[in-house]
Amino acid sequence: MRHHRLLPLSAALIGLGLVAGLLLGPPTGTSLSQEATPVPPPTLAPPPAEALTLLDAEEAVVAYIYESAGPSVVHITSRTEVWDFWRGVVPQEGTGSGFVYDTQGHVVTNNHVVEGAREIEVVLADGTVLPAEVVGTDAYYDLAVLRVDPAQVRAAPLPLGSADSLRVGQRVLAIGNPFGLDRTLTTGVISALDRTIESESGSVIGNAIQTDAAINPGNSGGPLLNSRGEVIGVNTAIQSPSGGSVGIGFAVPISAVQRVVPDLIAYGRYRHPSLRVQVRELGYEVRPAADGPQRGLLIVALDPNGPAGQAGLQAAEVRRQGFRTVFVGGDIILAINGQEVHTRDDLTLYLEKHTLPGDTVTLTVSNISGETREVTVTVGES
Repeated sequence: MRHHRLLPLSAALIGLGLVAGLLLGPPTGTSLSQEATPVPPPTLAPPPAEALTLLDAEEAVVAYIYESAGPSVVHITSRTEVWDFWRGVVPQEGTGSGFVYDTQGHVVTNNHVVEGAREIEVVLADGTVLPAEVVGTDAYYDLAVLRVDPAQVRAAPLPLGSADSLRVGQRVLAIGNPFGLDRTLTTGVISALDRTIESESGSVIGNAIQTDAAINPGNSGGPLLNSRGEVIGVNTAIQSPSGGSVGIGFAVPISAVQRVVPDLIAYGRYRHPSLRVQVRELGYEVRPAADGPQRGLLIVALDPNGPAGQAGLQAAEVRRQGFRTVFVGGDIILAINGQEVHTRDDLTLYLEKHTLPGDTVTLTVSNISGETREVTVTVGES
């Protein structure tokens, strides 16, 4: 009886031992033939020493440019007053960026950063807060020059680069104050050159630089630098559905800065070249005559004492026929110095890029019946 009662217990103990052995694994020093040999994890080979040297050199250059140029980038605060329906006149504050232009206390920024401001402060890298006055502004190029006490500025002016050396793919650095975060560095490349963009004032800026370096609200007016630490543009706008950076930013080109800023300092404004005419675009705004030019700029109004009027050009006569406006006669500008112009932006951008007030240009002009002639015009100013 006792023997038969012990058998089930012994069998149970043996069964438990087998289960425990399966769960706990074989004793130390033993192995199961079914156990797989563990595979060591793969290891990544270190980059070649030559590549590391190049990477270290590139990082050193970027860090050096930031350490050298960063102190010359300023934080601009503008204050104004706006009307609120519920609270009446309330103060409003805006921020932007700028950079030290010379040793006379001049700071370059965007026009839209300081436009309409009643009070402007410039905060230097060392925390010094200086009152600033507006020396000159230009809404067309969205540029402005401020002046602070030069005795309080211990940062060096940033060197200016050359537009001739710019190329797509070139490394660029942007330093500014996005969302009020002082002297933030972002890097990227020149994504495209000679872009045409619309400024805050609605004017068209040609030859703008497109970059994928992150530019956000607050970067406006800050410098876009090349790998030598030279200013090649002034950050001015982004294209974004969200209002933040999506990798499409624009800068006013250094060629415009070098042309406009000296005039802003000397005269408080920039003298834009102009023919003093109003035009309409054939084929888009005006239906061309069947036997005349199909593309070009029809002169619909002009200043008789301006450059075009003095050169003998004629404006079309404007007539109303019911709900239609009809233009009768008038000269059509086909080209300037041999370059065809089909839109008013073509004409404006050519004058801005290639001429100054007082220069002489040759216009290829046609009348409504298609007879062409060459007319010499002395460029005026708007």
